[in-house]
Amino acid sequence: MAGHIATLLDKAAGGGRLSPEEGLALLESNDLAALGRAADEVTRRLHPEPYRTYNIDRNINYTNVCTAVCDFCAFYRPPKHPEGYVLERDVLLQKIQETVELGGDQILLQGGLHPQFKLEWYEELLRDIKDHFPQINIHGFSPPEFHHFTKVSKLPLVEVLRRLKAAGLGSIPGGGGEILVDRVRAKITRGKVMTDDWLNVHRVWHQMGGASTATMMFGHVETLAERIEHLERLRQLQDETGGFTAYICWTFQPEHTEMSDVPAVGSHEYLKTLAVSRLYLDNFPNIQSSWVTQGLKIGQLALLYGANDMGSLMIEENVVAEAGTVHFLTLEQIREAIRELGLAPRQRNVFYELIDEAPLGDLATQSVS
Repeated sequence: MAGHIATLLDKAAGGGRLSPEEGLALLESNDLAALGRAADEVTRRLHPEPYRTYNIDRNINYTNVCTAVCDFCAFYRPPKHPEGYVLERDVLLQKIQETVELGGDQILLQGGLHPQFKLEWYEELLRDIKDHFPQINIHGFSPPEFHHFTKVSKLPLVEVLRRLKAAGLGSIPGGGGEILVDRVRAKITRGKVMTDDWLNVHRVWHQMGGASTATMMFGHVETLAERIEHLERLRQLQDETGGFTAYICWTFQPEHTEMSDVPAVGSHEYLKTLAVSRLYLDNFPNIQSSWVTQGLKIGQLALLYGANDMGSLMIEENVVAEAGTVHFLTLEQIREAIRELGLAPRQRNVFYELIDEAPLGDLATQSVS
């Protein structure tokens, strides 16, 4: 068995494509060090440059009111709940101002599935932001939100995306991905987009020339085979469109949720799944570390297990924090974590373009391959 795993790792590290059965075999193996070495080989082949990246943005949740019921979410509040909110526009703009002052070039704008707001409300929101901050990229909403917009406004998806892009939407995050298997989605959520429609939001956005990211939240009710099925669906869509810039995975945080009896998976499972993701997603250019859920040291170690990006400074984060996981890093901690690995820290935007000045006397002036 060990020989078979070694053969598969050599195949993937050399650029060969794993089948679902081979991906599952790797996920079922427990040689974490070997998985990490192979994933790191892939990362270094794709990113031979002597730096690793991060970005500065802020996660702004414009509302926590949501008609979906997700057992894994501690953030949402049902309509008419006393703790439900919609951010006042001046408060939202002030949050963006603070982001700009800290060197940020982007906001991650997401909310619940609000039952009342029509598409015009979101168009006005985007226009207000761009009028005040034309330089800011709005990495906005998520497939569940876009699917919800089509229902509330009774409009086709392509028109919803076209109008929001015209109003200022810059790119789409991969929120609400969880596990892209309908059995899992039906078990942990009600009233939320299913697999094919989640993928189709990205497909249509990519066909419009847009870029987006993909995610996976694992460690709850899914099987290992279903994690691989999730990766397979992402890889197939990337083959079709090439529109995903990055992939991010993290472990389910059960505290304060309706699934608090589910035992949390640890850093071993996180690093293993991350490494297999890097080996399997051969057409994804970038993979992010999830220090937000894993903490500084495991977040740093992720850069040796398949990730080439430390993710965001995350000036504000509400959804994971509501579930009781609170890891906050300073910009210098993120930069130092990269330096400790013998690499230069570089700031990038959502499109993975470097937006800082290369450090003097540093090899990091090389261009991104």
